[in-house]
Amino acid sequence: MSPELKILQIQVLVLLLTLFSCAYNSHGKYILEGSAVYNSKSYIILTNTTKHSYGQVFNNVPLPFKNRSFNVNFFFAIITEHKQLASHGMAFVLSPTSGLPGASSDQYLGLFNKTNNGNTSNHVIAIELDIHKDDEFGDIDDNHVGININGLTSVVSASAGYYDDKDGNFNKLSLISGKVMRLSIAYSQPDKQLNVTLCPADFILPPKKPLMSLNRDLSQYLLEDAYTGFTASTGSMRALHYMLILHTDDGAQLPPFEFGRVPIIPPYPKEASHRTRTILAVFLTLAVLAAFFASGIGSVFYLRHKKVKEVLEEWEIQCGPHRFSYKELYNATKGFSEKQLLGKGGFGQVYKGTLPGSDADIAVKRTSHDSRQGMSEFLAEISTIGRLRHPNLVRLLGYCKHKDNLYLCYDFMPNGSLNKYINRMNTNESQERLTWEQRLKIIKDVACALLHLHQEWVQVIIHRDIKPANVLIDHEMNARLGDFGLARLYDPGFDPQTSKIAGTFGYIAPEFIRTGKATTSTDVYAFGLVMLEVVCGRRLIERRAAENEEVLVDWILEIWENGKLFDAADESIRQEQNMMEIELVLKLGVLCSHQAESIRPDMSVVMRILNGVLQLPEDLLDVIMEERLKKRPETSVQVLLDVNSFATLTFTNSFVSHGR
Repeated sequence: MSPELKILQIQVLVLLLTLFSCAYNSHGKYILEGSAVYNSKSYIILTNTTKHSYGQVFNNVPLPFKNRSFNVNFFFAIITEHKQLASHGMAFVLSPTSGLPGASSDQYLGLFNKTNNGNTSNHVIAIELDIHKDDEFGDIDDNHVGININGLTSVVSASAGYYDDKDGNFNKLSLISGKVMRLSIAYSQPDKQLNVTLCPADFILPPKKPLMSLNRDLSQYLLEDAYTGFTASTGSMRALHYMLILHTDDGAQLPPFEFGRVPIIPPYPKEASHRTRTILAVFLTLAVLAAFFASGIGSVFYLRHKKVKEVLEEWEIQCGPHRFSYKELYNATKGFSEKQLLGKGGFGQVYKGTLPGSDADIAVKRTSHDSRQGMSEFLAEISTIGRLRHPNLVRLLGYCKHKDNLYLCYDFMPNGSLNKYINRMNTNESQERLTWEQRLKIIKDVACALLHLHQEWVQVIIHRDIKPANVLIDHEMNARLGDFGLARLYDPGFDPQTSKIAGTFGYIAPEFIRTGKATTSTDVYAFGLVMLEVVCGRRLIERRAAENEEVLVDWILEIWENGKLFDAADESIRQEQNMMEIELVLKLGVLCSHQAESIRPDMSVVMRILNGVLQLPEDLLDVIMEERLKKRPETSVQVLLDVNSFATLTFTNSFVSHGR
């Protein structure tokens, strides 16, 4: 070993063993941010039992990692509140600063945020231990290790496990098993190679064959000095991320734990009330079994026979999401109490709930198996959103079928739907009005979701029901697209088939009514109308407005021709500094909702325009008006009124029911 490497390893060993090996001295030398704390055994726990939180711990003294070899080993454990539904993970970090200010929770792992993720100016190298599959960052699965440089998209990643030194076989490891594990990170500057190895904590040495390797000069990404640290985050499902010991070595066979005993991490803590209920339930169960032993045996045989007799339907075998028991959802919603009711419509009812044994809030949609829109929408929703993971799509946690009722379980969105905010604007309520920045972000979030559905996923997904009521707002005011009950899938390159006309009155594209074919362009049409509603703060049709202002799109075109397009925006957001952005979004909304399908852009173009990469043509108004004259100036509402047979249409949440 070179003297240079030896000196660096001694420096790191002295400094970092002091930081993480039992931490007997003052904690004042180390920087803990967010939810990170020392527990009673002097381990560092990066997260607590709070949802959507993150923790960081960094040394406050930098080390010269640039142009140097290094070898780091650390021991960790992750304890989740649910054995099957995991939260987000953790990461070892080399950072130019003793902390990462502005970091976000959830999929950002307490490392970055939506603004700085992927920036080359970050100078951050991280090894992530991720327990959640985020398609946004191209994650391979929900149990993997990744090498990340300046962002959350891993340069190299591999499923968690190790290669056995004896037979070379790959053995899988579960990052959420609750067991202590060891991660070895070895970088050779002469070879320009980074090796990462994962193994159980009781291995004296890590396996010889690394889990993954990266052949790259890391010095180009690091500044002269770097701070070492760890970050972790939680999402809607909580977890505890333990950091036990961190050290460097030459591969010496030294037991990392006292007396060589690997500690056992306690299970995720249960609430006191839950423990009391558990104890009472155990005693009552024993009493009942003792008193009715004979009948109990008979009941067991009966239930076993009944369970064997119950055969899963074909659709249940093919769908991927977690299947909840009816009892779980019944308890979560307090027996589907009226007080828990969030809303109702043609699809059924939606209830707020809390998963038993945790504070994880959920939304449960209940619909009848035999209802007009029941089973088909239920299957459509499971087969589409059940396999999707994107930050701007409402996450489907699982499903349940009980008797004649079907249930879908989602992440709960505490700020409700976009519909609520537009209603407030429409009634001139001053409270909770959205700022322009919030409106623009909502529009971009929905556009990002549609781009993923139309062009980024393995199949093309047409939502068919884009409207404000189906845009939900989470705790950070991020917009998420939901309700895939009318969605259709097809493979790229295949033309969509003719189907029954479906959607919401007013948001259905004219060509869909004429041809019966839903396409990505029909989604773009509805999205354009939503854009206009968000910017203008009003509905598509306003019966109480002046005659020339009654139809939103017609009114916007009229004032655009008169050179007063800015006046269409909601009065509360009309500031001079917002003018260019507001006018851009209004023009784009009119373009997307144009009656001529050929003139509408696809979502990749829409995103580039919203992000300032592409510019709208200067003669856009002339083009729109020319095409509009060819198609006759009819709104989608007027086209619908000309349809003779309403029996073939499927509507959700009609215009009239919302007073639009």
